[in-house]
Amino acid sequence: MAKASTRFECQPSAKQSGVSLILLGTVQDAGAPQLNCNKKCCQGLFDQADSTRRVSSLGLLDFNTQKKYLFDATPDIGAQLYALKNASKISPSSIVDGIFLTHAHIGHYTGLMYLGKEAANTKNIPVFAMPKMSSFISNNGPWSQLVAQRNIALQPLVANQAIALSPSLHVTPFLVPHRDEYSETVGYFIEGPDKKALFIPDIDKWNRWELDLATELQQVDYAFLDATFYSAEELGNRDMSQIPHPSVLETIQTLKDFSRAQRAKVIFTHFNHTNPLLDSTSEATKKVLALGFKIGRMHDRFPL
Repeated sequence: MAKASTRFECQPSAKQSGVSLILLGTVQDAGAPQLNCNKKCCQGLFDQADSTRRVSSLGLLDFNTQKKYLFDATPDIGAQLYALKNASKISPSSIVDGIFLTHAHIGHYTGLMYLGKEAANTKNIPVFAMPKMSSFISNNGPWSQLVAQRNIALQPLVANQAIALSPSLHVTPFLVPHRDEYSETVGYFIEGPDKKALFIPDIDKWNRWELDLATELQQVDYAFLDATFYSAEELGNRDMSQIPHPSVLETIQTLKDFSRAQRAKVIFTHFNHTNPLLDSTSEATKKVLALGFKIGRMHDRFPL
């Protein structure tokens, strides 16, 4: 029997036309290796970094309009924008045509700092954000400096209202429950000429969402879902009620009645450094793949 692939290879991945998504990172906010981690999961990574372990982010390539976009501005934004440029060949610049933010936790917006005068010193990069997120950026340094210096240009989002990036490409934010200390949290529906994707890198629990995950999966072709922890026992020394996420095992249980074709829509992402799915040879990886779900890996491409 052929060995199951740990990657989701969408065809035609190299086609330079149409619209496609590309995974630019799949790790939880604090990265891997994580500060002060002495566990096996991080052993050796401080001395020899793994370039595939970037913080969770999604790139959007529109070859029809020759534009590229980023979902979430992570601490790894430099390497991620370089990868997006190389994947697209749209322009020689790593600067994108817009950035969509999900919320104000460190892995999802702090990469904006590299757009400032100490680094790229960009000019009016559109940054799409919900009202509380926009207010947080506008009224708190050093982020407010990006606005004042016109490195970025905040673009307002309204929940459940689509933004048209082109006649055949639309992005729609929707609210999800999460620890909203500084901003609301959103996921996105991304609708291209032929297919539709769901992007939810962070959510507390599926049963706290006003929408039904199983129902929403019926409406899309891809679903990039929060897989921060594989199981509730993963951390051992932390109170999981204080950092609620749907574990991979919980999501699998929620979708247990789905056919394999429906399960194949799910691409797990946003892995904590302790998550065994980061290891492509782990028993957890083999189990998830055997059940028909997908595990996001860097540079995987998905035509829209």
